[in-house]
Amino acid sequence: MSIAGTGPGVSPDPLASFPQARGANDRPFVSTSPKGEAKRETDETMTYELRIYDCLPGRLPALLKRFNDHTLALWDKHGIRQAGFFTTVIGESSNRLTYFVAWESLAEREVKWKAFTTDPAWLKVRDESERDGPILANISSQFLAPTAFSSVK
Repeated sequence: MSIAGTGPGVSPDPLASFPQARGANDRPFVSTSPKGEAKRETDETMTYELRIYDCLPGRLPALLKRFNDHTLALWDKHGIRQAGFFTTVIGESSNRLTYFVAWESLAEREVKWKAFTTDPAWLKVRDESERDGPILANISSQFLAPTAFSSVK
């Protein structure tokens, strides 16, 4: 299974559904300031990708090991910036990893994510980590922009 996702309801290329997202610095939406005024997002605002990985029962430790031991080093190689990783303590699933990736633009994401997911080193790590069976049951992804009043920009 590819890290880009192939589970139910997941597009292998989440950007495929958003042709307007292909421009380098396009922000196809408008946010609202605290006073309710329309404000166009600027080039200084990051786009955050929220990714949620639901693991098969008992496989979360293998996913965490893969990220800790291999994936993050490969992300560094490709210039991918993580913005936080979380496991679920109380909630819907204790077999879940949730994390954020920070992107300067959706175009940056497209280039760097493709380079990462096709890197032979990543493919080898992924295959080796799944030697005892698949790890993931489902992957979901959302692209988020901070509001004008967000502490994260």
